[in-house]
Amino acid sequence: MSRLSGPSRITVTGICALLSLTMGCASPSGVTRTYYVAADEVDWEYLPAGKNVLNDEPAPVEVLRVNGLEDTVIATVFKKAVYREYTDSTFTELAPRPPEWAHLGMLGPVFRGVVDDTIVIVFKNNTSHPVSVHPHGVIYQKDSEGAPYTDGTEGDDKHDDGVPSGEIHRYVWPVPERAGPGPMDPSSIIWPYHSHTEEVKDVNGGLIGAMIITRRGMGDAEGRPTDVDREFVTLFGAQIENTTQYTAENLARYTGDTLRVGPNGPRFFYGNGYHSINGYLFANLPLETLTMDEGDRVRWYVFSSTSFNDFHTPHWHGGTLLINQKRADVADLGGPLLMLTADMVADNPGIWLFHCHFGEHMEEGMSSRFEIRPATGG
Repeated sequence: MSRLSGPSRITVTGICALLSLTMGCASPSGVTRTYYVAADEVDWEYLPAGKNVLNDEPAPVEVLRVNGLEDTVIATVFKKAVYREYTDSTFTELAPRPPEWAHLGMLGPVFRGVVDDTIVIVFKNNTSHPVSVHPHGVIYQKDSEGAPYTDGTEGDDKHDDGVPSGEIHRYVWPVPERAGPGPMDPSSIIWPYHSHTEEVKDVNGGLIGAMIITRRGMGDAEGRPTDVDREFVTLFGAQIENTTQYTAENLARYTGDTLRVGPNGPRFFYGNGYHSINGYLFANLPLETLTMDEGDRVRWYVFSSTSFNDFHTPHWHGGTLLINQKRADVADLGGPLLMLTADMVADNPGIWLFHCHFGEHMEEGMSSRFEIRPATGG
């Protein structure tokens, strides 16, 4: 069944009128940016290079093993659900991911908005279970919240909470002033979006992405901030493969059955999460996707995932950044689903390490690299 009707109880214009005196809201001066997005089931590979790229050696067995088996079995491929963008409402053709966003990896497409715009997500659930799209920061009515709980609503206002398999829902998110950059922020900031139907399982299973909201008057026709040359979005995530909608299937892939307890003890995927950057371990995020040119004004949007172990300290080698108008080379993501925007001038050509400075997370593969290419010409 397809439900593509607009807001059902109070119009977008009405809710904006109620909020405009104190918060601001999307106005007729903004544009509507529509995305066609599905939740698709895929096999995700955390280690496509098959090794620790940082030292050109095998990745540590103790990080990747399946416990409870007599023989050592390395687990790096997992069935997951991810958000993917399509070209139109038929959901027959994937939209090509632009080269500048190839580094997103497991993350969903970036949704853009400038203050006063409206973001519309036409969403189809291609997975085997109900899922949703829940945004942070923007305005939404009850039929566009994407989270099930006792909130006094019924009927169409519940369809968004967990879109059934094979069905479509239209989420409408006006972008008010209070969703845009604050007085101390740069010209654009990050907000996450994710499934909130069974949030822990859904996000560990891969359903998470980012929105970029640009200050009024600072965005180009595509909504990109005009004072930035290059943008990167990175998720520091402890993906708990023991707690997803696909845990039983993934255990069966490696153990031959779905039992969590076998003759050699409990069966589970090692540790408290696959500590990845955009779904890649041990610098397996391709270097060519995190490149910039000397002199570029680079904006990093960094956020953490939702697991109990998502306390991270991203560190950039080879440069410094402005974070909250303070100079730093280590950032603080001191808990789940925190976010920050950091500005860098690419002034030091070379290949540089980008990793979490939390010791255990470094050892477990939360690392990547970026490259600053030297300027050419006179």
